[in-house]
Amino acid sequence: MNDTSEMIEIPEEDRMRADLYDFLGLLLARPPSQTVLTRTAALSGDDTALGQSISGLARVAHVTKPAAAEREFNALFIGLGRGELLPYASYYLTGFLNEKPLAQLRSDMAARGITRAPNVYEPEDNIASLMEMMGGMIAGRFGQPAGLATQQEFWNRHIGPWAAHFFADLEAAKNSVFYASVGAIGRNYMEIEKEGFRMAAA
Repeated sequence: MNDTSEMIEIPEEDRMRADLYDFLGLLLARPPSQTVLTRTAALSGDDTALGQSISGLARVAHVTKPAAAEREFNALFIGLGRGELLPYASYYLTGFLNEKPLAQLRSDMAARGITRAPNVYEPEDNIASLMEMMGGMIAGRFGQPAGLATQQEFWNRHIGPWAAHFFADLEAAKNSVFYASVGAIGRNYMEIEKEGFRMAAA
């Protein structure tokens, strides 16, 4: 997604949330380079479910080579004709690609001044782009940082209904090794976000 503003100061908790969305978006958009794997291997978690999944990913990243990660990425998301998983909101919500969820997302993107980068050809409702959009909205990369109500509206419409299901599928996919840990992080993080938005609404 194209940024329309410089990074803006936001609360530390929101910065951490945005960073995790961006990290997931990075890993899901393309196979990790050696630099990304090295930085990932240096991460450390805590005793929470999310922290343990981050520690698990760090351990796997430490022994994963870029070529192996690329083969795994291709098997999961590209394949011969199609990969093991189809990481699109339209597919998860309707069973077909390029359906109403994509049209709704494009409308919301236009309303928020978010545009697809010219070198990106994937439909905008793919999981990597949605993680990047959510991170960008929180951090203020598409204008002013989105308030909590705006974040929740976007999340409830475009991420909440399907992302946890996708991440669980990624965690359990037969071709997942490195990406099984990515799936665990995503699944746990979506549960945290769901509960956080629920508490904020209450």
